[in-house]
Amino acid sequence: MAMIDKKHQSFLSKTLEQAIILPVLVIERVEDAIPLAEALLAGGCNSVEVTLRSDAALAAMEKIAINLPELTLGAGTLLECEQFQQVKDAGASYALSPGATKKLAQAAIDADFAYVPAAATPSEILELRELGYKIQKLFPAGASGGIEMLKSLSSPIADVRFCPTGGVSTENVQDYLKQPNVICVGGSWLAPKNLITEKNWAAITQIAQKSMTTVR
Repeated sequence: MAMIDKKHQSFLSKTLEQAIILPVLVIERVEDAIPLAEALLAGGCNSVEVTLRSDAALAAMEKIAINLPELTLGAGTLLECEQFQQVKDAGASYALSPGATKKLAQAAIDADFAYVPAAATPSEILELRELGYKIQKLFPAGASGGIEMLKSLSSPIADVRFCPTGGVSTENVQDYLKQPNVICVGGSWLAPKNLITEKNWAAITQIAQKSMTTVR
């Protein structure tokens, strides 16, 4: 099986280190894509994860990629191999999954695309590490042990860094980011569904500003 291109790991390292907090977005309406992305950008976010959890996701990615090139666009919730090319064509710069299989990991390599696969156990982490994936999502972070899990992994698997997602919140985000093997965190709290529905972009900017100020 082929190994990942190191240029992608370098890109992800730089992108996620700068992101600190990666907003995880579910965009139900294409018309919300630009104002939502602008609100997060104004709040200090420089990268977002638009998940493939809605029919509007790919079109929303295209809008963001064309209109806000200064925002590094990630595509989330990739479950199928063919989706790598789809999100790449939509303008995303990297992809993330809630888990990983050998087929998915290989599909990212075949698509020559930066990819953050997810793991929840040491064995899963090591399987991905063998393919060269030194940056992984820990998901679901809270349910799989959270901060204690990260502490346990930091010594025996010291060269893998994680983006914990799932169970990260304003209450514990700083504790997660203090862990030496955490490169950034992912969270949906920066863009609550009710505020998106209400088109309350100012409130989303305020949440982002407060969160980013706290962790910086």
